[in-house]
Amino acid sequence: MAVARKIKTLLTVNILVFVGIILFSVYCRIQDRSQELVQIVRSADRRARSRGAKVGSLADRESILQRLDHLEEVVYNQLNGLAKPMGLVEGPGGLGQGGMAATLRDDSHESETKYEEYGYNAQLSDRISLDRSIPDYRPKKCKQMTYPDNLPQISVVFIFVNEALSVILRSVHSVVNHTPSHLLKEIILVDDNSDNVELKFNLDQYVNKRYPGLVKIVRNNKREGLIRARIQGWKAATSPVVGFFDAHVEFNIGWVEPALTRIKEDRKRIILPAIDNIKYNTFEVQQYANAAHGYNWGLWCMYIIPPQDWLDKGDESAPIRTPAMIGCSFVVDREYFGEIGLLDPGMEVYGGENIELGMRV
Repeated sequence: MAVARKIKTLLTVNILVFVGIILFSVYCRIQDRSQELVQIVRSADRRARSRGAKVGSLADRESILQRLDHLEEVVYNQLNGLAKPMGLVEGPGGLGQGGMAATLRDDSHESETKYEEYGYNAQLSDRISLDRSIPDYRPKKCKQMTYPDNLPQISVVFIFVNEALSVILRSVHSVVNHTPSHLLKEIILVDDNSDNVELKFNLDQYVNKRYPGLVKIVRNNKREGLIRARIQGWKAATSPVVGFFDAHVEFNIGWVEPALTRIKEDRKRIILPAIDNIKYNTFEVQQYANAAHGYNWGLWCMYIIPPQDWLDKGDESAPIRTPAMIGCSFVVDREYFGEIGLLDPGMEVYGGENIELGMRV
């Protein structure tokens, strides 16, 4: 019985091996044949394209454009799945596009209440797309400049307390939309103990789904004030360069490359981006003239005429040396900022840092 069982087992194994060899041989032949067919199809496709290129190029182009339009529509429908439940808008088009003034027909009591709460037309902001376009006011020469490929990365820090959610998210969208992805390491939102409910769950849920891994939220357990909140953002930053901004700004194309280039040339520079104005009632973008930042004998920060040597150059793209800074935005080498002692954490409100930082540098 044992011998018969062994013979039966050997026969079974031999049959399986034989079948395996046959199947492998068939598979190899199919692969070879499929490669031949692919080559034949590609060759025929190339010939067909060559013959019909002139005839079909216009139709192909129209077809591609239609597909892209459809894809864009699908993408924004998906994205608005996050924004719509919060009463916000994403994507191109709508109110305020191109930085134009916008108005609402229904000036309700809610609108007046939000004016008082935020100091700007927050109800209008909620109706303006988080991705709206704004005019490019850069001098012509700036648009023609080229920059090194190996620029350092930047962490963008936004400080806020009880801002309108749409204004904060428009700041985030604009920096993502207008910063090359390889240069933007992270966005850090420092919430200085806001008590606005939608700045808790809604903000967390939105940025975690919309920009997973890119946006960090730092929450202070008590109101620290602007200066200590900025220091918290600096502590959370991990890239070589840090940019500090109020959370009610909109970035434009080409904003980061010149700032990073200047710091790469000399890490002991602090860069103040050129700033225009967003009107509080219509969200119209209004161009400001080039200026430096100074202060008077009362230590009040103020715009001043650029130095005469800068005016003599006649080059609007050239950087302007300035004795003070404007508080709402500056870009600095992260380690150098620590070396000069950051900002004085004893300052409770704002304004003093405009002058103090200039003196430290």
